[in-house]
Amino acid sequence: MGNNMATYNKYKSFLFIIRKFKVTEPVPPQDLEEEFSKFTGGGSYMSVEQLHRFLVEHQGEENHTLSDSDKVVEKILQKRKTGQESFNLDQKREQEITLDELFCFLLHDDFNGPLKTEVHHDMGAPLSHYFIYTGHNSYLKGNQLSSDCSEEPIIKALKRGVRVIELDLWPTYNKGDIKVDHGWTLTNPVSVIKCLQSIKKFSFVASEYPVIITIEDHLTKDLRAKFADMATEIFGEMLYYPETDCLTEFPSPESLKNRVIISTKPPKECFDSNHIKESDNCPMLNESESSDEESWGKRSSDSSRNEVETEGTQNGSDRDEREVSACECGNKSYQGCSPDYKRIITIHNTKLKGCLKDKLRTDGELRRLSWSETTLEKASESYGTDILRFTQKNILRVYPRAMRVKSTNFKPHIGWMYGAQMVAFNMQGHGKSLWLMQGMFRANGGCGYVKKPQILMQEYQCDNEFDPTRIQSVKKKTLKVNLYMGHGWSLDFSPTHFDKCSPPDFYAKIRIVGMPGDIAKRKTKVIMDNWFPVWDEEFEFSLSVPELALLLIQVKDKDQGKDDFAGQTCLPLSELKLGFRSVPLYNRKGEKFKSVKILMRFQFE
Repeated sequence: MGNNMATYNKYKSFLFIIRKFKVTEPVPPQDLEEEFSKFTGGGSYMSVEQLHRFLVEHQGEENHTLSDSDKVVEKILQKRKTGQESFNLDQKREQEITLDELFCFLLHDDFNGPLKTEVHHDMGAPLSHYFIYTGHNSYLKGNQLSSDCSEEPIIKALKRGVRVIELDLWPTYNKGDIKVDHGWTLTNPVSVIKCLQSIKKFSFVASEYPVIITIEDHLTKDLRAKFADMATEIFGEMLYYPETDCLTEFPSPESLKNRVIISTKPPKECFDSNHIKESDNCPMLNESESSDEESWGKRSSDSSRNEVETEGTQNGSDRDEREVSACECGNKSYQGCSPDYKRIITIHNTKLKGCLKDKLRTDGELRRLSWSETTLEKASESYGTDILRFTQKNILRVYPRAMRVKSTNFKPHIGWMYGAQMVAFNMQGHGKSLWLMQGMFRANGGCGYVKKPQILMQEYQCDNEFDPTRIQSVKKKTLKVNLYMGHGWSLDFSPTHFDKCSPPDFYAKIRIVGMPGDIAKRKTKVIMDNWFPVWDEEFEFSLSVPELALLLIQVKDKDQGKDDFAGQTCLPLSELKLGFRSVPLYNRKGEKFKSVKILMRFQFE
């Protein structure tokens, strides 16, 4: 690009022989050349007006004004004047840009990202109408069995836009204070005050929309009152709770900006045990039948009583759905609870007695249910439509099964395709599942709330009418994806990071993850020995529910053994901006690389 001097990468190979690899810098793809020619009428330069037409008509920048285009040109010209980009230009064309300059702008500039950066969904609907960025055991630094509890993971999650923080509250050893801990495990506790203070300080750094604290309550009457005092004192006016217990619908994210709300089981249910027999007409769904849900921690003797519930044999976490909550210290009858504690609970984690269909009733008070991934998978086999109806008005939280000791995660679409608002993830469990979660919540400006698509909110009359596996008969859209090239690895990695004896051999894997019928996989060719891979390949994907589909991209370095990771990103298809886009890549933890980007083009038909 303006430099005809050949440069080479040098590597030492076997017997210390020096091998030279020519560096070939990227040039504009043919598709961009054709579009440039189209908008310039075959000319060699693009005026401000022509650039404006290109950005509006091809790139889909509908709100882009002529004045904005003028600023883009000024920015490009400023680079030209300062020598950051060097081109052989006709001096008479000082206010026009070349193909190379447009290419450089599209390839590098942050303006040209693949997603909108501002909140643009309707934020005035009830909370139940949104997917919410949700953490699981938010206080844990590592695995579920022996890692430390700390306020640090909470801070990190909030800085990334997570909107639901989970705290497990337990009495301290002398029962005089409150700690946050993962019960019946070897984890080390953290002070509840530290956690609450951290939530107050960092809740609205990344987003102004509400933070929900889900509490797993193992406290006595006195400690509940103490927690209520702590919360009201620390949060002050930030803490929202309704004036009435009889909400007809949840408040909206818009009305709860910069507010903190609490969700847990109302204390009146502490000792509301009721053993229910199964019947052929109304079967119970008891997870204790599954070895996956067996506890790894030693349970206290008073908590091992016979319980009939979907989460019957859980570890110390996520027991908020059990019949017997733990005012559980000692074999005491119901003590009554602090009215102040009950008053600060906005979202009640309440279950109805009876069979599973009864638990999903939508009449009566608004509530939240909390199920493991296994419970949801089993329930959805027979009660998919009931689950969907429930989530249209109420809130469903889905959390990882108990045997995920290493803090791994499940496929989030298990919950999303049935309208589950709170798909709770271990934010320290890095991998593809978490990449999907991070991708979903890049939507709507990264505010942590994503409006659910209409297909999950429409009314279904028959019990078996909603079945995600049967939606795929009608294809709505076709997505065309062009993957042209990548760059930036040579700036962010050492010359021998991928291969000691040669430049890397990059290839890309592209996946659509969404409803069952939309799932697809593609892969590019391998570009050998090049830090600037040029794939220039096109892929097409037919989509039935693009609103729930995610585009997962991984770049790897081909090796004889295990291929090296070179970057990833995940993008919500419903949010993709059209045209040529510079797509930044992220590391395994979801942290953006400083320089690594790929040039793509997105088109919907």
